[in-house]
Amino acid sequence: MRTRSLCVLTAALVLSTAITACGGSSSGAQTQQATSETISATTQAAATDTTVIETAAEAISKPAPMPEPEPEPEPEPPRSPLTGKVMDEELLKQRPLAVMYPINQQAQPQYGLDRVDVFYEIMEEGDMSRQMGIMQDWQGLDRIGNIRSIRSYFVYEALEWDPIILHFGGPVDYTGEILTREDVDNINGVGGVMGSDYGAYYRIPRDGIAIEHTAYTDSENVNDAIDEAGFEREHREGYYHEKHFTFAKDGEINTLEQYPDAVDAHDIDMAGSYPVTRSALYYNEDDHLYYKTLYGNDQCDGATGEQMAFTNIFIQRCAWTHVTEDSAYLWFRIEEPREGIDDGFYITNGKMIHVTWEKKDDYEPTVYYDDNGEEVTVNQGRTMVFIIRDDTDDFSINGIDYYPDDHHTIKEAPEDSSTTATEAEATPVEEPEDEEW
Repeated sequence: MRTRSLCVLTAALVLSTAITACGGSSSGAQTQQATSETISATTQAAATDTTVIETAAEAISKPAPMPEPEPEPEPEPPRSPLTGKVMDEELLKQRPLAVMYPINQQAQPQYGLDRVDVFYEIMEEGDMSRQMGIMQDWQGLDRIGNIRSIRSYFVYEALEWDPIILHFGGPVDYTGEILTREDVDNINGVGGVMGSDYGAYYRIPRDGIAIEHTAYTDSENVNDAIDEAGFEREHREGYYHEKHFTFAKDGEINTLEQYPDAVDAHDIDMAGSYPVTRSALYYNEDDHLYYKTLYGNDQCDGATGEQMAFTNIFIQRCAWTHVTEDSAYLWFRIEEPREGIDDGFYITNGKMIHVTWEKKDDYEPTVYYDDNGEEVTVNQGRTMVFIIRDDTDDFSINGIDYYPDDHHTIKEAPEDSSTTATEAEATPVEEPEDEEW
């Protein structure tokens, strides 16, 4: 293109010269002006062609711009395995406490309940039950308790959280074996063969209240006891599992509406399983929480007055027996669930579904599955776990009684079904202060 433009320019110059030489002065001047205009136009065309060539060459030589790299996803923040909520990483490393709370009427109110993340209730002897709270954030508590004795099945429930266990004695005959294992860290208020108290506990007497309901501790005393005992403060490798529940994502709620057989569950009455304490919960649609009651009264923290409230509830059916034929003490097969007696219910967001559960080892988490064999998605928040006897205990959901035969079908019990104990028959049994006999 550039060569052609130069040739045209040269030819125009030659022609211009010839015309000028042959013409007169007037016609020559006009011809010269026309020729100049022609040369100017030709020169501009040539310049334009040159610019186009240079622009094209520049475009060829310059590489196409690279696409902007996509931003890397934000790293997932550390979350509590107990609640699924975001938690400070340093706090997450801290081993939780597993606190044995009595629920005798005289023992109320209790302290530290507002810090409990997962709460268990299991039957003891004499139609009386007991509760255990797992709390991750326990620093700064001025009072924890009151604190009572422990049973072996509470230890097995506690171990999956790799905690430090706070208790005040227990029956040595069958609890001592697990509590004296080297991997089990416990602070025992009674002292003796099941572990020392390390100076952690003190009494706060109250008028008219039996002495066994007056043992307390606090975070400062617990810290001192941990130091004296030489317990590890952070989770131990090989004992701690970061995942327990499969939690719903931020901003999402598992409504259970995807299950065709889900039933409404707003009022939960566990009196058929715990006839003395008559534990119950009622649902608040505004905040999606179930509020806990005991003896017909709100179960509240003694320091803050805050009522216990839970997002998730599991009713877990478990095989059981008496330790011996003539013993009042019970034994639940939590660490070795029996096939066919490993089911229960999951309740959240005003609904209930049937589930099965599995716990493979002492420190392994308990995993809950729906009837499709898929792990249940649990909503973020606190969890209440009721362990009930597979062939004995019943409960009521929205006024419908559920008996052992109904556990697999979620149906209304027949009219001739009857509970195993009435409130009038239920008599709490007080164990001795020092159970190490």
